[in-house]
Amino acid sequence: MPAYTYRCRACGARFTVRMSYRDYGRKAVACPHCGCTAVERVPSRVRMLRSEEAMLEALADPARLGALEEDPRALGKAMREMSAALGEDLGPEFDEVVARLERGQSPEEIEAALPGGEADGGGEALAPAGERASGGAG
Repeated sequence: MPAYTYRCRACGARFTVRMSYRDYGRKAVACPHCGCTAVERVPSRVRMLRSEEAMLEALADPARLGALEEDPRALGKAMREMSAALGEDLGPEFDEVVARLERGQSPEEIEAALPGGEADGGGEALAPAGERASGGAG
């Protein structure tokens, strides 16, 4: 039997009622919290399947990208969403950086704390792991 979500106009409570298609629109619905019959139907959420291209376009929307420079938490959230959209595990270093951003640490603070960062006197904190270990690409 389908489930329909309603909101009571008297007390504001949201509740779900299961009823058959035949009864929908014919049977009176009352709020289980206050008994009022002045209720309104709340539309259910709908999931939409999107292509990978559509997901990546949504992630690159300029309106979303504006706050990333100013808010480390927004940057961390965006990076996690991009990783999920790609469907790839980007490794423990990526997870560590994203976790630090989500806690509010600035990219500069994270870079300084990474091996080879300013705290170590190096400037290669963002170099790929293989290049850091071998001393550079050259």
